Amino acid sequence: MSQPSPPPSSPPPAYDGCLTALMIVFGVILLLPGVCSGFFLVMAIYSSLSSPAGHFPSEFVLFWVLGFLVTAGGIALIVAAVRRLR
Repeated sequence: MSQPSPPPSSPPPAYDGCLTALMIVFGVILLLPGVCSGFFLVMAIYSSLSSPAGHFPSEFVLFWVLGFLVTAGGIALIVAAVRRLR
């Protein structure tokens, strides 16, 4: 008895280069809130260390966290776009 030949493998799906480019562009745009959040966080820490009262503006922590979460989404979008290229 002979073994049946395996079915031919399907060709890899064709990806549109325009979609990959748009994913990278939007990913880079989503990096900007994290850059701003990081800049203002460093400035807030520096100002709290240099002020006599030493008050850290904790009311802005939610905005910093949201900025960093948006940036994490941008990084994930860029990684997904690069994986599509391979």
